[in-house]
Amino acid sequence: MVLLPLVFHLFCIDNISPLRTSCSKGALMLHISAFVEVGLSAFLTLWLSDPVGTLQIRSCKVKMLSDWYTLLHNPNPNYEETIHCTQEAVYPLYTMVLIFYAFGVWIMLLIRPWLAHFFLPNYGKVTIYAALYFYPILALFQAVFGGLIYYSFPYIIIILSVISNAAHFAFKLDQTMASLIVSTVQDLRNIIIILGHWGMHAFGIVALTELKDPVFHLSLIALVPLPAVFYILTARFTDPIKLHTD
Repeated sequence: MVLLPLVFHLFCIDNISPLRTSCSKGALMLHISAFVEVGLSAFLTLWLSDPVGTLQIRSCKVKMLSDWYTLLHNPNPNYEETIHCTQEAVYPLYTMVLIFYAFGVWIMLLIRPWLAHFFLPNYGKVTIYAALYFYPILALFQAVFGGLIYYSFPYIIIILSVISNAAHFAFKLDQTMASLIVSTVQDLRNIIIILGHWGMHAFGIVALTELKDPVFHLSLIALVPLPAVFYILTARFTDPIKLHTD
């Protein structure tokens, strides 16, 4: 949930129409701004969480999915009156994400408008408007699906990194093996996008395995480039032009 705002920021900045095919100074400044905003928000959230003043978290142990939804388990003695004693059983894992989003919006509004004004006066504000939409949506997802995300996020990250990697290659007009390789190696923007996908995929593997067997689990990271290599090798077999209907 902390990585999602950064991914959305980078996606929105990268897809501004005049910057779509180039790495301009304005785009670079906005990308740096996104990293600073998310990093500073995460730092402040950890620093203000218990124990205050450290980058550690003292939290209650999560035992089951229902720990995240204590609202649904208010006692009802003798089926007469519901006692509303809801509290955060997984404190601070639930609320700290919402605090992080609040910091994210606040810091973005302090930094991004100035950078957008000086470097991209006509287009930079679009990234701010986009963030003002996706931050509330992410907060809603955390509020409703926080427990489910807690248990499934490694799988979600791995699956989405594979899908987004394939989508990145699929948007290229020339699907030949040579063109895919050359465009990936020669274009700085493509290199950064591919490395970002690989970083997310590696993070998903680490989160899933928790490196309980360091030698074996770290060796799995060597498989991170496999989805990109697989797409490049098999793209020529999936060209829609080669599909025929009777």
